[in-house]
Amino acid sequence: MSGVPTAPDFALGLAALGRPAYINLGRTGALPAHRDVEAMREQCHAVLDAAYAAGVRRVDVARSYGRAEEFLAGWLDSRGHRDVRVSSKWGYAYVGDWRVDADVHEVKEHSAERFARQWGETHDLLGEHVGLYFVHSLTTDSPLFGDLDLLLALGGLRDSGVRLGFSTSGPDQAGTVGRALELEVEGRRLFEAVQSTWNVLETSVEPALARAHEAGVEVFVKEGLANGRLAVDPPARVRELAERHGVGPDAVALAAVRARPWADVVLSGAASVEQLRANLAPVELDPDELAGLAEPPDRYWATRAALAWD
Repeated sequence: MSGVPTAPDFALGLAALGRPAYINLGRTGALPAHRDVEAMREQCHAVLDAAYAAGVRRVDVARSYGRAEEFLAGWLDSRGHRDVRVSSKWGYAYVGDWRVDADVHEVKEHSAERFARQWGETHDLLGEHVGLYFVHSLTTDSPLFGDLDLLLALGGLRDSGVRLGFSTSGPDQAGTVGRALELEVEGRRLFEAVQSTWNVLETSVEPALARAHEAGVEVFVKEGLANGRLAVDPPARVRELAERHGVGPDAVALAAVRARPWADVVLSGAASVEQLRANLAPVELDPDELAGLAEPPDRYWATRAALAWD
């Protein structure tokens, strides 16, 4: 991609709204006191309504986000919106049984069988609304890279008109981006989009995402608030900028993401209307205004892994 950079789109991610437990700090007080299915459905629809009213036209879900796809499908049907661009993900299965205290909430499997089953489930719920389907949490050691049956099945979905992408996690996101974007099926690049974690505490994937953007790959940035760490306990510099601009630290942290010239879509994981409005508060930052806050990737991801699901 070339030319003058444009402001990235916002997307609402439903990871915190489709199930009773997640790892976002600051989420507990934003949710209903009793997180039964109907209460969470109502909360999800309220945040979707607020996002749409604010001009957000992208929503990101996943098979593992509990009932997020179901909630989104119901909202789309009831509101009649035809201009919402939906992305979803396959690879993790939700196994938490709608319990906050489940020992395991999701299980990952990158196989042709899981892809076929989960794409069928996604399509049954969301149909033609889904224009982009991500491999969820791809890593360099994923069996996907050597599974010819899975790659051919993915290529078939791509050839049907659904764009494909992959999300990344872990300290070697950059390696995953580089390896995945080399994949071709029948002479064509397999993936047209990438969704990676970037925030002022974890910047290691930035060069890889910049190269992906330059190559025409759509770049989504997730976890811009470091799973709530930058909203609940921000570094002093983030807090100072928030006070100067008259906004919350979450808006400053997301403004730092939006300032990256390679970012095409920035995800908000808001769990309430109030959090969404705070996330969307307009702030302009220079790209390097929060430089120097990054942690070593291994430490960052160890901290993330230690966060409790609640």
